[in-house]
Amino acid sequence: MGARVTRADTGRAAGGDVRAHDLVPPEAGSELTLRQLELGTDASHVIGTPIADTLLFVAGGTGSVERDGQSLPLATGSSVLVPAGSSAGVAAGADGLAVVEGTVGPACDLHAPMGPTAVLAQLDHVEPGKATGSRSFQVLFDAGNGSTRATLFVGHIPPGKAPWHYHLYDEIVWVVAGEGRLHLGDTVEELGPGSAFRLHPREVHIVENTRADRELSVLGLFTPAGSPSAAYLEPDVFATYTAG
Repeated sequence: MGARVTRADTGRAAGGDVRAHDLVPPEAGSELTLRQLELGTDASHVIGTPIADTLLFVAGGTGSVERDGQSLPLATGSSVLVPAGSSAGVAAGADGLAVVEGTVGPACDLHAPMGPTAVLAQLDHVEPGKATGSRSFQVLFDAGNGSTRATLFVGHIPPGKAPWHYHLYDEIVWVVAGEGRLHLGDTVEELGPGSAFRLHPREVHIVENTRADRELSVLGLFTPAGSPSAAYLEPDVFATYTAG
């Protein structure tokens, strides 16, 4: 199995400039992509496509987003939804702006809407949910606030690792903070801030937190929309696993 983990150049964009780094490019059979954008001081950028939903996560800096006549502030932990066929303008402040941009193509299953569409979500305002073992997650966008094609969330992984497991959804993961390892079969790859990788449906894996003193925080984007807690075990693992 070849290398799966990628990482962008972390150099900062000059004032007024916009730098783009493809992290997880398009792939046959998947509707998800991920790239990183660095906006220099006072730089601006228009996001949105005619056919794909776009979701942004602010990794650092400050700025603003303008959509449908609204101008809203952006800070670390902010997330923005731009549905297919619409656009939004993102502007960096004095400190510049670092964002991760995911796109979700039109062939994804559409979840029934479960609430009004939001433009902005803020990580600090989201209650955590419980995942496998002592892991937790915070959902930024899903069918409850307008993202009917995909779920965007931040997962918090304590020191150690979960058992081998898989998901039914197609997913891209980006490391927000911390250090760890991705286990896929016999392949083990190191993870750090800015690392990104794709997980295919039913691909058995482990994401391990190798630091004993802090959580590993990851941004996840997956389709179809649903709960990040939906994890499945192989029969031999299930027989020996006790949820804690």
